[in-house]
This record gives sequence, structure tokens and C-alpha cells, in this order.
Amino acid sequence: MVNLRDIRNRISSVNNTQQITKAMKMVAAAKLRKAQNRMTSMRPFANKMKEVVSRLVSSSDSSNKLLRKPETTDRVLMIVVGSDKGLCGGFNNNLFKVVEIYITKHLSDLRDSGKLDLITLGKKPTAYFKKRNYKVVKSFPGFFDNLNYDDTAAIMEDALDGFTSETYDKIIIGYNEFKTVIAQNRIINQVLPVDTESLKKDENKDDSLSTTDYIYEPDSDAILDEILPVHLIMQLWKAVLESNASEQGARMAAMDNATENAKELEEELTLKYNQARQSAITTEISEIVSGAQALEES
Repeated sequence: MVNLRDIRNRISSVNNTQQITKAMKMVAAAKLRKAQNRMTSMRPFANKMKEVVSRLVSSSDSSNKLLRKPETTDRVLMIVVGSDKGLCGGFNNNLFKVVEIYITKHLSDLRDSGKLDLITLGKKPTAYFKKRNYKVVKSFPGFFDNLNYDDTAAIMEDALDGFTSETYDKIIIGYNEFKTVIAQNRIINQVLPVDTESLKKDENKDDSLSTTDYIYEPDSDAILDEILPVHLIMQLWKAVLESNASEQGARMAAMDNATENAKELEEELTLKYNQARQSAITTEISEIVSGAQALEES
């Protein structure tokens, strides 16, 4: 016979779990609104920054070290933006799979020779890639506990110094781009070397830029030297904000699914409990009737 007490305990446990997942969903929803506000307020600035850089690159003959084109790729730095916490579905693992596929396809020789360096933002990517013997030169567990621009800029400035000193010939960022609350795009973005041809194409496509003439003071090269590092830092800041919003959306969706699953399981256990209770009552009644009949016959 099914133990009614065990079923009651399971129902109580599932109910407690449902309350926790519901609360976590509400917290994730609140954090998602904040993350979306930061992300959407950043996008116009980043887009306008790209427009300005596009025009400056198209009209400049600057010898800026950030515009150098390495003849060979001898060492690569990849920045992987994940999360500090779990319970967000396949948010991290889906990105890590895409990163590993990219590395296997394009950077396998550098990885095998120890010339692929990784910087990981968040506890999850740090644990994942260290466990698989990738060369993680810097890790930032707890990065998203106090998300701010200055820390992000410092990380990117170190990476830019590595490129200008020719320590690295290529810098890549892997992150989740926010698409909807329940969907993310896994992005592998090459930040350096700067794709000047792509920037020039973007500049030519923009009618407002092509028809507007600018006067630069002191000159376009000097302005490019100042604004190009800011543009590259914004690429990482954009990736961090997009990833943060994606994480909260993924966690909200995961907790919603968990709450619904807990509700269904609670209903199934309640039905099972009622059936077992009814069976026990029927058995007791049958035993009483049988006992009464035995007394009458005796």
C-alpha cells in the first residue's frame, strides 16, 4: 500500500519548491526591466559612436596602432561573457558550445600550441573552461554582482594594450545577445583587427553621413586616436549589457517553466494521494463488513 504520509510530504516539498521558483521568477523579472533599460539606453550612443568612427576611418590615413593589420595570427585573445549564477536554462551551455565550435573550426592550432588566451567574465565560464584545460589568463568571478562601466573598460583597455604591443594579433568576444525574453543569439564578434572595409561600407550606406560634411578640430586623425579606443570599449560594454539582459530573461523563463512543472506535479500527487486515501477507506470498510458478517455467522 502507498504510504499516505510520504505522499503528503512530497506534496508539501513540491509546494515549497513552487513558491521558491515563483519568487525567483519575480526577482528575475524586476532585474530584467533594469537590465533592459540600461541596454536600450546604451544602444543609441553605441550606434552613433560607430557612425562617427565609420566616417573618421573612411577619411583618415591614421597610423593608429589599433588599425594595424597583422600579416599572421600568432596569438589570439578571446573574452567569454557568461554569468555568475545558474538556474537560467541553457543560457551558459549553449554559448559555451558555440564558442568551442568556433575555436575548433578556426583556432584549434593556436589552442593546441597554447597560443589561445581566454578572459572569462562570470563564475560559470571560468569554471567551465578551466575544467576543460583552456588557458584562462584572467577570470572575473562575481563580475555581475556589481556591474559597472569602469570595470568593463579596464578589462578592455588591458586587451587593447595587448594588441598595440603586438602580444595579440586578434581579439574576439563571445556573448549572448538579447533577442527576446525567451530567446538569445549567440554572438562571436571579432573586435580587433578593426574591419575598416566594413566600417567604410556602413558609412557609405548611411545617407545622412554621406551628404553631411564635417570640419574636424584639430584634425580627423587626432579625433580618431581619442575616439577609437572608446568605440572598442563600448563593444565589450555592449556585450556585457546584452548578456546581462539575456541572463535575466533566460532565468525568468526557466523559473516560469519550473513553476508550471511543479504545479503539474503537485496536481498529480494530489490525485494519487486521493486515490490512495480512497483505497485505504474502501479497504477499512471491507474489513469492518467482513468482521460484522463473521460475528453474525458465529
